[in-house]
Amino acid sequence: MGTKKTLEQVTVAYELLRWTLLVMPMAILVGSLVALFLWLLEVVTHIRWEYEWLLYGLPLAGVLIYWLYQLSGKNAEKGNNLIMEEIHQPGGGVPARMAPLVLLTTIITHLFGGSAGREGTAVQIGGSVAGWLGKKMGLTPKDLRILLMTGIAAGFGAVFGTPLTGAVFALEVLAIGVMRYDALVPCLIAAVLADVVCSAWGIQHTQYHILYKNDALFAGLPFVHIDLLLLVKVILGGVAFGLTSFLFSKLMHVIKHNAHTYIKIPWLIPVVGGMIIIALCYITGTYDYLGLGVSSKSSDGISILHAFDSSSNQITSWSWLWKLIFTAVTLAMGFKGGEVTPLFFMGATLGHTLALLLGAPVDLFAGLGFIAVFAGATNTPIACTLMGVELFGTDHVLYFAVACFTAYYFSGHSGIYGAQRMGVPKFNAVD
Repeated sequence: MGTKKTLEQVTVAYELLRWTLLVMPMAILVGSLVALFLWLLEVVTHIRWEYEWLLYGLPLAGVLIYWLYQLSGKNAEKGNNLIMEEIHQPGGGVPARMAPLVLLTTIITHLFGGSAGREGTAVQIGGSVAGWLGKKMGLTPKDLRILLMTGIAAGFGAVFGTPLTGAVFALEVLAIGVMRYDALVPCLIAAVLADVVCSAWGIQHTQYHILYKNDALFAGLPFVHIDLLLLVKVILGGVAFGLTSFLFSKLMHVIKHNAHTYIKIPWLIPVVGGMIIIALCYITGTYDYLGLGVSSKSSDGISILHAFDSSSNQITSWSWLWKLIFTAVTLAMGFKGGEVTPLFFMGATLGHTLALLLGAPVDLFAGLGFIAVFAGATNTPIACTLMGVELFGTDHVLYFAVACFTAYYFSGHSGIYGAQRMGVPKFNAVD
């Protein structure tokens, strides 16, 4: 028995060393490419702020993106869903061309004012690099599947500076209600190393702060260490965040379906999409809903950072909905980028609005919306709770979990990733 146990430990040590060596080159390359991507994103965002007329080139930019994928993209246009499909059922593989294509087209989207994020690009870079290296190393289908998962973890961990979230996200996002632990350690190694490499290139991630301190007991009861009234408000907020996730996912699918149904010439779809974005800017009277939305050109504009500030008077009751519409049109009609940072924007601005309505701390609710809308849209409540800890600290982890888990249930069984499978239904009534 003792010999058998010893052999098990030796096998574990061997596998850990083996996967560390397999993951290292991928994580270093992914971390470097994500650093390049984030730097370029910062550059083109400031260029767009300086030359606002670039927005009028968005329809032509959409045509360019369409033809780039037509000429060399092939199945790479499926993006994150292709990576997830390859993990579920190996097929043609994840093409190496996916990384440069999505990086270039995302930069084009942001330069000309599309409302998009960066997570999708980083994950596709990770999956593309992992697939390419896996083929070069002659890995078995099982090992290639794990390496693709580490690519997701590396890309996600590096782009947001949240390696623990990246590792868990890669395990949790593949199927609703199920997590596979066979890639746990390789994903963690990949996410941590990619984040370290990205930071080593001088990339600094945005810092968010929740200053609210909850040290009050409820009704003077010494054994109750949380504010129960605030907890009720958090649950109500979680419901609203989940419904927002549901609305975004459904609107994306509806716009994409109708665009392909009624616009018969494919390259005209992004042209129409670009024209709609221009029109929406005139309707709203602002350019703040373009791009990432982490910060804005003006010091008092509408942005994620300003959503944490209770004194901000630019964020309206409908800021979250405008960002939702801008992003759904951009991504459903052929432009490239991720959904997650816009989801952060929707959640943070909705949290800001709810806090004012419910008499709750604005910065806390902005942070809760930030992670919970994302949790509902991706069906990854555990990863998003951990993201709250990595971004905002541990003081409010219970509220993070309550908001994310509530949003997860109220977002239904839809999501932004079509290749995400049903593992365990959220409700027993669902077959």
